[in-house]
Amino acid sequence: MARLSGIKSRFSTIAENFRMAKSGRPTLAWEMAGMFLAVGAILAAPLWIFINWPTGIIVGIPAGAIAAMFWFSRVAMKSAYKSIEGQPGAAAAVIESMRGNWTITPAVAVTRNQDLVSRVVGRCGVILVGEGAPSRVVALLATERKKTARWLPDIPIYEMQVGTEEGQIRISRLQKEMGKMPKNLRPAEATDIRRRLDALSQRQSAIPLPKGPLPRQSRSSRG
Repeated sequence: MARLSGIKSRFSTIAENFRMAKSGRPTLAWEMAGMFLAVGAILAAPLWIFINWPTGIIVGIPAGAIAAMFWFSRVAMKSAYKSIEGQPGAAAAVIESMRGNWTITPAVAVTRNQDLVSRVVGRCGVILVGEGAPSRVVALLATERKKTARWLPDIPIYEMQVGTEEGQIRISRLQKEMGKMPKNLRPAEATDIRRRLDALSQRQSAIPLPKGPLPRQSRSSRG
C-alpha cells in the first residue's frame, strides 16, 4: 500500500507540473507528441529495415517516450523559473534544490525593501547571493562581505546578483553559473567552513532581546 501511495503521489506531481507548464505553453502536448513520433521514427526505421520490425518497435517506442519526457521536463523547468522569478528568496529556493555540494543559509541580510543576501558555502569558498534592485544590493553585498571576511579572512568570497535587470544573473542560468565556480577548497575544508558559519549564526541568534514593549520607532522598523 505504501508503494502504491508513492506511485499515486508521483503521478499527481507530474500531472500538476504538466498543468502548470501547459498554462504557459498551450502547445506542449502537441510538442511532446511530435518529439515522440520524430525520435521514435528516426531510431525505429533503420532497425525495421535492416533487422526486423519488432526490434524497431521495441527500440523506437521507449526512445520516443524518453525524448518526449525530456522535452516536458525542460518546458516545466522554464515555467517553474518564470513563475518565481523576481520574488524575494527565489534564488535561495533554486540553490537549495540544486545538484552539487552546496549549503545555503537564506536571508542572512534583509532590508525593508525586500532586498536580501543569502550565503552559500561550497568547494569554491563562500558565495554571497544578492536579490533586489542592483543599486541597493551592491551596498548590502559589500556590508555582508566585510562581516564574512572578518570571520573567514583566508577564504575566497564571491558575489552574485540574481534578477532580471542588466548585469544580474537570470534565475534560469543560476545553476550553470554556480557550476563554473572554481574548486578552491578540499571537501573537508568546505565542511569546516560550514560548521564555523553555523556556529556563528547560532551565536548571533542566541543574543537575548530586551524585554518589555518595543519603542514606537523599533516597531515601525521591524514591520
